[in-house]
Amino acid sequence: MNNSEKDMSLSSSSASSGNAHRLVILGGGESGVGAALLGKQKGYNVFLSDGGPLKDSYKQELVLNGIEFEEGGHTEERILSADEIVKSPGIPEKNELVKKIRAKGISVISEIELGYRFKGDSKIVAITGSNGKSTTTSLIYHICKVAGLDAALVGNIGYSFAKQVAEDPKPLYVAEISSFQLDDIKEFRPDVAVLLNITEDHLDRYEYKFENYINSKFRIIENQTEQDHFIYNLDDEVIAKKLETLTLHINQLPFSMRQEVKKGAYIKAEQMMLKIQEERVSMSIYDFALKGIHNQHNTMAAGIAASTLGIRKEKIREAVKTFESLEHRMEYVATVRGVDFINDSKATNVNSTWYALESLKKPAVLILGGVDKGNDYTLIEDLVKERVKAIVCMGVDNKKIHAAFKDVVKTIVDTQSAHDAVTSAFNLAAKGEAVLLSPACSSFDLFKNYEERGKKFKEAVKEL
Repeated sequence: MNNSEKDMSLSSSSASSGNAHRLVILGGGESGVGAALLGKQKGYNVFLSDGGPLKDSYKQELVLNGIEFEEGGHTEERILSADEIVKSPGIPEKNELVKKIRAKGISVISEIELGYRFKGDSKIVAITGSNGKSTTTSLIYHICKVAGLDAALVGNIGYSFAKQVAEDPKPLYVAEISSFQLDDIKEFRPDVAVLLNITEDHLDRYEYKFENYINSKFRIIENQTEQDHFIYNLDDEVIAKKLETLTLHINQLPFSMRQEVKKGAYIKAEQMMLKIQEERVSMSIYDFALKGIHNQHNTMAAGIAASTLGIRKEKIREAVKTFESLEHRMEYVATVRGVDFINDSKATNVNSTWYALESLKKPAVLILGGVDKGNDYTLIEDLVKERVKAIVCMGVDNKKIHAAFKDVVKTIVDTQSAHDAVTSAFNLAAKGEAVLLSPACSSFDLFKNYEERGKKFKEAVKEL
């Protein structure tokens, strides 16, 4: 690669710190830049490398902080001479450069591991699961804010944990954690770990072995001790089965809708019961701001987490009643001529779409499609049969969706833009029905990410 293909910024301070711990950051997104800023602050010799272009705002931050970087390609010699590498969660193990790094035996960590290294006495509540992570993380954060705790919302939800530690450290971090982030932890140990559910997702990253993905999720508790809490969904068969194989010396706090638990949370006769410390909390499920069975699980998990932090029951009740749901997660957009439009663009797997259909109370035109990650559409076949009158495909390759639903739904239409998908769906929907964007797929064929997909959907609805 020639120098004209690269954009480099070199600070004299980083160039002269040749004897310092050589930290290479692979990937210049939110987590990568956050790791670079924290590494620089702690005296590491930091070099950031991204195979693609960097956002201008991130470049400015790096230049401002005198951090050396490259974009549009990797200088392998420089990367392979690192003492330690922070790898972006988006870079898979099958990447050729990663293979070379592993072959050299260089220590690879994730950005959350680096953040943990310098978090001091702060507490961490870490939330993972295949579905509901963002909602539950945001709800726990909302309860903390209502209770007056000084907390930060970090991780996979959008703000780098490492950057927060570097720029505005807090006594409490509420962190959404993905399996990809857990893959490269060493000592990361949350005081409170929450595991919501495990369904088949991202199998392309785990050699198409479900067991590998399950093990990745369970890494959230691998460093926990008897002082720590583990909150988990007792109704999730995958979690329950895995727990039978483990001997844990941590405080287990299950939640369930099927059985009463001595410690944790359960729902009985439409009342949520929380029992953690001396104080017991009970609350009607009709007072939950979040609707749908899956959100009853999410609310129980958040309530338990709040109780472990010593938050009073009055504050938990108030927060659970006042929480506003997230953008791109079952987000009501508008009603146009009697047709409701709902943006669930964050549904990037089949299970998320199942939850969306389960909480929908009216017939729908379903917008599906994008990059398939090994989807098994039979999981939603019954709900589609029951609640979906037509499917609008929004993706480059829709053959698998046609094959899965040709005998279930009479009308299946192909589109390749948010505008065309919304127009087609609107024409197919009748007054009193809904148009639901819940794609069950990643967005990378037509969009940069699920946020852009959701925004384009909303723009198209407003143009009707």
